[in-house]
Amino acid sequence: MSTSPPPHPQTTAARRLNAGRDLWRALSGRVARLVARAHQTWRRSLQVRVVTITLVASSLLVGGFAYLIADKITTILLDNARTDVQLRVKGGAGYAAKQVSLYGQPQEAQLQETIEGTVNYLAGGDPQQTSGVVVAITAADYPTMIQTRTAPAVNVQPLISKELRAAVASGKVASQIQTGRLTGETTKYLVYGSPVPTRFGQIELYYLVPLTRQDATAADARATVVATGIALVVLLGLLAALVTRLVVNPVRVAARTAQRLSAGLLDQRMVVNGEDDLALLAASFNQMATNLQRQILRLEEMSRLQRRFTSDVSHELRTPLTTVRMAADLIFAERDEFDPAVARSAELLQAELDRFEELLTDLLEISRFDAGFAMLDAEPTDLVPVVHRVVDRLAGLAERVGVEIELDLPTTPVIAEVDPRRVERVLRNLVGNAVEHGEARPVLITLGIDDTAVAITVRDHGVGLKVGEEKLVFNRFWRADPSRARQTGGTGLGLSISLEDARLHGGWLEAWGAPGQGAQFRLTLPARAGDRLTTSPLRLVPADAALPFGGPRDGGPLAIGPGAGGALAISPAPTGDGQRAEVRS
Repeated sequence: MSTSPPPHPQTTAARRLNAGRDLWRALSGRVARLVARAHQTWRRSLQVRVVTITLVASSLLVGGFAYLIADKITTILLDNARTDVQLRVKGGAGYAAKQVSLYGQPQEAQLQETIEGTVNYLAGGDPQQTSGVVVAITAADYPTMIQTRTAPAVNVQPLISKELRAAVASGKVASQIQTGRLTGETTKYLVYGSPVPTRFGQIELYYLVPLTRQDATAADARATVVATGIALVVLLGLLAALVTRLVVNPVRVAARTAQRLSAGLLDQRMVVNGEDDLALLAASFNQMATNLQRQILRLEEMSRLQRRFTSDVSHELRTPLTTVRMAADLIFAERDEFDPAVARSAELLQAELDRFEELLTDLLEISRFDAGFAMLDAEPTDLVPVVHRVVDRLAGLAERVGVEIELDLPTTPVIAEVDPRRVERVLRNLVGNAVEHGEARPVLITLGIDDTAVAITVRDHGVGLKVGEEKLVFNRFWRADPSRARQTGGTGLGLSISLEDARLHGGWLEAWGAPGQGAQFRLTLPARAGDRLTTSPLRLVPADAALPFGGPRDGGPLAIGPGAGGALAISPAPTGDGQRAEVRS
């Protein structure tokens, strides 16, 4: 039969150490959770803060008053006890002096009996015989001739200190408070000593008065004061909670009503009770909600009419535009047979008709977005050929204005679930604007991909954007320089439509720009349709952007553009470690 070896001492110690660590982690984690929960409750509840502050302040105030009152009561009781004992000591010293005044020498035989009789008389003269008062007569100058006498017979030497003996021996009336055991229980005594003059010298008379009754009275007073203080603090806490609840409840109701209003439930109102300030608040809130509801409904109706008007006008203009287009095409085809002025007019007519038709197409697309009828036809698409098609279509314009288009594309296919028609339209708008504002400098198109997203940046080195213009580039019909001669005859709706296309994909379209440094637009789309974006594979702020404060760690130009869900994305220039900070609201 085999037996297992005993566990190694180091293994047992290690197990105990690990168990102790696990227990400490569990306790610290629980404490941390409790602290976090209390902190959260403190931050979120106005009632908790008011009640807590009231309780703490009232506790400190009541505690201070209770301490002062209890101390005053104790002082009064002790002073009364001192006064009573002083009278006893004074009378007892006079009586003892008369009794021993007949003796001229300390060794006389009758002196000891006289002292004993005096002590018994002074102790028996106490009207409260059971009060525990002890009377003692000693002779510090004649310790061998005159023995210490006490009534009742107890040992009082431990309660009479050397300092008190010395003070009384020097002819002074002195007192001390001492704690000791004379008749059973440990008791606090008020010890008074007085010198008694005689014909042969001096003896000392001591009164030891127990302070039991005074301590009990003081304890009762302290208990009464503490109980009263606690009751007062609790009452103040309840009163603060009640008053705070009366004030906070309407505010909470107003907050919940405001949340419902913000969620679209415009018929929500607060209940008005009474005629006080809170009722006035509720009535004012209801009036505000009514006005907001009326105004929102009015704006919604105006917006609906505006969208319908835009859509109707765009559709109605299709028919006359088709007729005018047929006539213009006929005139344009025969322009060589006309006078030069008429031929030039035919060319201008053809160009403006192209622009007018493009404007109508953009207006129809905007009306679809406004009405919520735009649909996304997502399919797996290789974005590299899309970029090449956009560059090929704009090659003529780039050659005409002297702008070289540079490509930084991966050598492998970049597949994403997107609507190729909409992505191509976004890129066509971005590259067209970059070529238009490139100031005959190269335009760089970069394509990047990671596990969750694809991104395309279009960088130009033109005049850039002034401070504040980054917020306006996606507005409809906005132009950075209205006096600038356009090469492409755009409609002013390209970036607005591009922004809506990016939102329809669940992506971001963001802009960066700085005066004299050009601009960069970044389109970020999820690699799989329906996914939520968190980061982008490419930087929004270009790496060659100059920093305005003299160093890479001083910040840089801000990039402001619509982010996820249409919110503004604000991105400072890259920091010294090559990263960038981006804030989305």
